[in-house]
Amino acid sequence: MRWEEVCDNKQLQDLPFKIELNKWGQIVMSPVKIKHSFYQGRIQRLLESLLKSGEVMPECAIDTSDGVKVADVVWCSEERFDIIQDQVSASIAPEICVEVKSLGNTSDEMEFKKNLYFAAQALEVWLCNEQGEIKFFSPQNELAHSLLVPDFPKQIKR
Repeated sequence: MRWEEVCDNKQLQDLPFKIELNKWGQIVMSPVKIKHSFYQGRIQRLLESLLKSGEVMPECAIDTSDGVKVADVVWCSEERFDIIQDQVSASIAPEICVEVKSLGNTSDEMEFKKNLYFAAQALEVWLCNEQGEIKFFSPQNELAHSLLVPDFPKQIKR
C-alpha cells in the first residue's frame, strides 16, 4: 500500500490510532492514550511560543527508508516547508522531529525511528518519555538541550 492510498481510504479515517507504513507498505497502527496526546499538544504549544518563524505541525508524515513514519510533532523552517507543503508525505524530514513514547513502544523502536528521521535529514530528534522527560539528539550524539530551541524545557509539566 502507498501513503496516498492510506490517506484516501475512508475506512482508515477517524481511527483512534496513529497509522504508519513499514517498508513493505503494510499498515502499522499504534493506539495512543490521553497522556500521549497531552504531551504532544503541550510540546506543540511550547514550540509555537518559543519560535518566531517556521511551521509547527502535529502528526507529520515523513518518507523514510522503512516506509512512511508519522512524527508526533515537528518544526519545519520556512525553506523546508516550501519544499514539502504540497506533498502527501514529506520527502525531507523537518528540522526537528519529536516522538512521544507510548507504553507499546520499546526503547529500540524509539532509537530506530530517531535514526530514520536523521537519515531523512532531520537536524534534531527529541524523544519524550511517559513521564514527560525530553531528551534532545543531534545526528552525532545526545545534547544537553536543543541547539535550535535552547529554551525548550527538559520536562513537560502539567
